[in-house]
Amino acid sequence: MEKKQFQAESKRLLEMMINSIYTHREIFLRELISNASDAIDKIYYIALTDDSLSFDKDSYYIKVVPDKENRTLKIVDTGIGMSKEELETNLGTIAKSGSLAFKKENELKDGHDIIGQFGVGFYSAFMVADVVTVISRALGSETAYKWESTGTDGYTLEPCDKDAVGTEIILKIKENSEEENYDEYLEEYRLKAVIKKYSDFIRYPIKMDVSGRRPKEGSENEFEDYIEEQTINSMVPIWRKNKSELTSEDYENFYTEKHYGFDKPIKHIHISVDGTVRYNAILFIPEKIPFDYYSKEYEKGLELYSNGVLIMSKCADLLPDYFSFVKGMVDSEDLSLNISREMLQHDRQLKLIAKNINKKIKSELQSLLKNEREKYEEFYNSFGRQLKYGVYSDFGTHKEELQDLLMFYSSEEKKLVTLDEYVSRMPEDQKYIYYASGESNERIEKLPQAELVAEKGYEILYFTDEIDEFAIRMLMSYKDKEFKSVSSGDLGIEEENQDDEGSQDSDNKDLFDYMKNILIGKVKDVRESKRLRTHPVCFATDGEVTIEMEKILKSMPNNQNIQAEKVLEINPNHEVFQSLKDAYEKDKGKLDLYTNLLYNQALLIEGLPINDPVEFTNGICKIMV
Repeated sequence: MEKKQFQAESKRLLEMMINSIYTHREIFLRELISNASDAIDKIYYIALTDDSLSFDKDSYYIKVVPDKENRTLKIVDTGIGMSKEELETNLGTIAKSGSLAFKKENELKDGHDIIGQFGVGFYSAFMVADVVTVISRALGSETAYKWESTGTDGYTLEPCDKDAVGTEIILKIKENSEEENYDEYLEEYRLKAVIKKYSDFIRYPIKMDVSGRRPKEGSENEFEDYIEEQTINSMVPIWRKNKSELTSEDYENFYTEKHYGFDKPIKHIHISVDGTVRYNAILFIPEKIPFDYYSKEYEKGLELYSNGVLIMSKCADLLPDYFSFVKGMVDSEDLSLNISREMLQHDRQLKLIAKNINKKIKSELQSLLKNEREKYEEFYNSFGRQLKYGVYSDFGTHKEELQDLLMFYSSEEKKLVTLDEYVSRMPEDQKYIYYASGESNERIEKLPQAELVAEKGYEILYFTDEIDEFAIRMLMSYKDKEFKSVSSGDLGIEEENQDDEGSQDSDNKDLFDYMKNILIGKVKDVRESKRLRTHPVCFATDGEVTIEMEKILKSMPNNQNIQAEKVLEINPNHEVFQSLKDAYEKDKGKLDLYTNLLYNQALLIEGLPINDPVEFTNGICKIMV
């Protein structure tokens, strides 16, 4: 037996490998299984050029063997094995990757690739084991060797007996501590779960002896325990199968098995790219919004695999925020991984995959909108708000990309319509895309401010989401048509007899100035309305902030008390207007009362709180008597 020290620089380096690189201890099993898969791959590549060596896939496997009594966990493979020199080189030198060297020396084709790159995955075993023993016999050798280490104090290397080519890694599992439960890595259910999570799509069978209970043969009420060898992993991932072989049910089953959601997806997207960057992806557009979607707990991202091995459960970099509802996975052989494989280097390949995925999602949504309108509306009712946030966020960077996916309820169609559909129906004399904001479609339909626009026969879009107006302000226009609120001070509608109306407005200037002084600090102006037809009063707004925006901004924490510039508009053709004129000439006190009542009435129409409800009700009583 030879006792040797690691060739790495220091004890501290190995301690870092064991304690700092990996986020979760369970990763050790993924790393050791990936190494075992590499070892079988190497035989496969040699068999391609060596006629004396046949590769019967059924003869190659990985087996996981827990032993609770002796507190050991064994990972066995029938791969290429390692000679004494390879054990010393690959395991005696930290960060020396035999797989990477093999990859460089051989031109790898046929869709297979070596997983290991950095040679540190093996040392993750020390996160859960006090002693790691490796028994290996190399292909073409009659002698096996045993490598053993307790960690930082080095390793021993000696000849041993092993009947077949391949490698056994035996972990002496640590005793439990207050911080960690190491027993779980000897439990059958836990090992199966870790294998399914990270290594389900390793291309070779991962076997394990699994216990169960079944009815005893020849007896109705008696049961017997049994143990049988089972293959734990699926091996062939759905994304590597031909699309023609798969049915909608296959995709739905995959969606359920991966716990992407409890609903059924509205649409699946299967991508296979073999270009500058090779990758496969299966994406799903969910039917229903997750309960925690707008909470801090929700994590966006796609599962990321490298050669079928799960690298990240949530790779946020693959999805923009506005498509964060998309579920699914991406598998690529071309990603540059960091030393622990848990994090990605932000390189060109990753950005290119993300860009392509983004384009594909948008394309599929547009196709859904065009060809399956009901399904798209179902999707939009769940996730349309997120698309609007996408238009608003990042200073409108993505508005051109998302504008054709937006929909709003239409006053004319009585259903959701796109901006393109709205513009296509605009009369020649219509200058703007008109919209009205409110808490619901029912309330918007009753808004006094919409009377003139509706009278002209112009379609109105209803904004009921708090983000709607903010997104539209960022969008500014669509196909050279600007957006205009029905509450805007200038509706851009030419009216008949405009000169006469202007003269009438001038005749009542003193009345409006008097009312404005009564409401000083509450409104910017009081003026005659050109938009009202049947209602006596309403608010219009000057400036960028509308009343609905004001309500939303005030509801936010740490609001800065931003207010809309309100204008109280009076309908000169309503009976109330004559009462105002009479009061101005005969009883200023009554005009004060009328003015405040009309102001509070306008507040109620907008759903704004009345400053003094008692004063308001007393004012109504005064009028009644």
